[in-house]
Amino acid sequence: MSVALVTGAASGIGRATALELAARGWEVVGLDRAAGEGVDHVADVTDGAAVADAVAQIGRVDLLANVAGVGSTTNVIETPPEVWDAVFDVNVKGVFHTCRAVLPGMVERGSGVIVNAASIAGLVGLRDRAAYCASKGAVIALTKAMAIDHVGDGIRVNCVCPGTVDTPWVGRLIDSAPDPVATRAALVARQPMGRLGRAEEVAKAIAYLASDDAAFVTGTELVIDGGLVAG
Repeated sequence: MSVALVTGAASGIGRATALELAARGWEVVGLDRAAGEGVDHVADVTDGAAVADAVAQIGRVDLLANVAGVGSTTNVIETPPEVWDAVFDVNVKGVFHTCRAVLPGMVERGSGVIVNAASIAGLVGLRDRAAYCASKGAVIALTKAMAIDHVGDGIRVNCVCPGTVDTPWVGRLIDSAPDPVATRAALVARQPMGRLGRAEEVAKAIAYLASDDAAFVTGTELVIDGGLVAG
């Protein structure tokens, strides 16, 4: 049975991805900084040594789904340097750490798949999301670089770019707003389909990119956004 390592597996898109892959026959190993259902290894992706240790314990990893991520809600002027660093530490350096840990084994075997969770925020500008947009743009660029670096090793590297998805993080963002009802309505309205995405929809896209159906797909960003970018 092929082994899939999913980061951010405790909730949201990460949890949905773990469940979707398990339903498709993968042996799923969940990693998250917080213990919870579906989390087999507690490790912070910003800690390279902890990530390397977890991967060493797991052994073979055929699929790495990098879903762990954090957001921020400020423009450049309002973003403290420590917040900027924290967003990049998780969203970019975390991807670097996990990929660096699993790639040698994939190269040795001559096969493997990596799917990174980027965002439409890496493709278009969103108001008051400066650090988040910059970090997800970096994930897209890193995805393409790794795809080219390792195409000759039999490894495919892609990313998904969700729009606004109804996850616990988005729920907390809405609840903390001065007017939660208006905030939710605004998030819904900016997507032409008129609704938020579902974590399961992103999970299915990740599962597709991990499957043999996507055998000729590498270095791409798959947009799942209800038409936001097209609009």
